[in-house]
Amino acid sequence: MENRGVEDYLITPPRPFKFPQPPTFGSVEEERVHRKQRLAAAFRLFAKFGFDEGVAGHITARDPEKTDHFWVNPFGMDFSQIRVSDLILVNDKGEVVDGEYPVNAAAFAIHSAVHAARPDVIAAAHAHSMYGKSWSALGRTLDPITQDACAFYDDHGVFDDYTGVVLDTAEGDRIARALGNGKAAILRNHGLLTVGKSVDEAAWWFITMERSCQAQLLAEAAGEPHLISPENAKLTSQQVGSAIAGWFQFQPLWNRITREQPDLFE
Repeated sequence: MENRGVEDYLITPPRPFKFPQPPTFGSVEEERVHRKQRLAAAFRLFAKFGFDEGVAGHITARDPEKTDHFWVNPFGMDFSQIRVSDLILVNDKGEVVDGEYPVNAAAFAIHSAVHAARPDVIAAAHAHSMYGKSWSALGRTLDPITQDACAFYDDHGVFDDYTGVVLDTAEGDRIARALGNGKAAILRNHGLLTVGKSVDEAAWWFITMERSCQAQLLAEAAGEPHLISPENAKLTSQQVGSAIAGWFQFQPLWNRITREQPDLFE
């Protein structure tokens, strides 16, 4: 079976239809605003889906101009209250360059290493979500038991070296190596980490990976899941696991949260 893109699965109306694509920008200022808006929206969605756990968790977006800097959530602020104006800019030394709040040291230790190791990564997401951290205790990659889980087939790893809260950048480097060139890593006894070429993509991979962890936990509790064959898992990964597929799947969630919670733009 030949590989297909997202648009190949559409039945389009008679009038001309152009499949949505990630936006382009006329300036770095415009792109910066866009990334910060998507970042604030991602935090609101994580709160809505129950991915928050006290002060744990962080999503970052690389600055489009100062590419060794990234935007991140303020330490101790609930995901549900984060606005664009609350976001913090941190440089590669762990210094706050723009913002009025402190930053989680673990966020810097993990995300600085990931952004440095992966120039292709615009955004990274990590949270202590219920099913992600439950699955992480098994120290295993996800199996291809559903179509959605195939997005991660041969495209995620396991960081099998839990030593406490990540405060050392050397441990961040080891996490980045476990991530490799993939879209996600399972941090044993800790949770999930996902990355993408946009905030939209990184956030979507986290959302669907959390649900894939839930699906596998439920399936294994009920019996022995039937695995999708390697050939079909690889094909499905190409169909549902591309960067454009990840970006596109976030768009309905963006429309939903920005209509429900427009104060995030403040």
